[in-house]
Amino acid sequence: MILESKEATKKYGSKTAVDHVSLKLESGLVYAMLGPNGSGKTTWMKMTAGLVKPTSGEILYQNQPIGKESKKEIAYMSTEPYFYNWMSVADVGNYYADFFEDFSMEKYQQMITRMELTEDMKAKKLSSGMMAKLKIAVTMARKAKIYLLDEPLNGIDLLARDEIMKSILEAVDPDVTLVVSSHLVDELERVADAALFMKDGHLVEQCMVEELRISRHKSVVDLYREIYGHGGEAVC
Repeated sequence: MILESKEATKKYGSKTAVDHVSLKLESGLVYAMLGPNGSGKTTWMKMTAGLVKPTSGEILYQNQPIGKESKKEIAYMSTEPYFYNWMSVADVGNYYADFFEDFSMEKYQQMITRMELTEDMKAKKLSSGMMAKLKIAVTMARKAKIYLLDEPLNGIDLLARDEIMKSILEAVDPDVTLVVSSHLVDELERVADAALFMKDGHLVEQCMVEELRISRHKSVVDLYREIYGHGGEAVC
């Protein structure tokens, strides 16, 4: 076990974004974190990344509370753009290299080439799909133990998704833990070892994908439809 969420709760005023979420993550597995908008996925990831503090409960990385040391080994990719408009793709790499000791410029160069980006491209002029590729490249260029990717496929066209997911998986070592949130359930089911289903701030189901298929004769898509029904978001 590399990470444990113990009754982690986050409130913003009267709104509870994450409600007593308990789960354990193992090294070397790919986790699909699923659920409609507002289900708590992003807030839980931000707590795990150390960007926001739980209101109650705790999240432990290698049995220690999330803090300065854990940030060195947990890489988080947010849904929001977080580069300055003046930055070029090259500037983004230099910016990360200044902040993170584990950042590999060589790996970044390889990733941007694979993503069909060039160093002279300006961040403010990138399409949503190209921005998504840049965020993936700079995040995966870190040598982290846990990667938290929040909606990494947003804005990426259908034909490019398989190649992007392949790039993500090839960029991590076998003992690394990967948590990926997405509305594209089909896309994640192909690569995930386990699925985490969030609803209204709660973790309502956690399962191993292969066990789900063998023991319960269901796919992740089947279970997604059961949990969220017609009120959930469309499965793509």
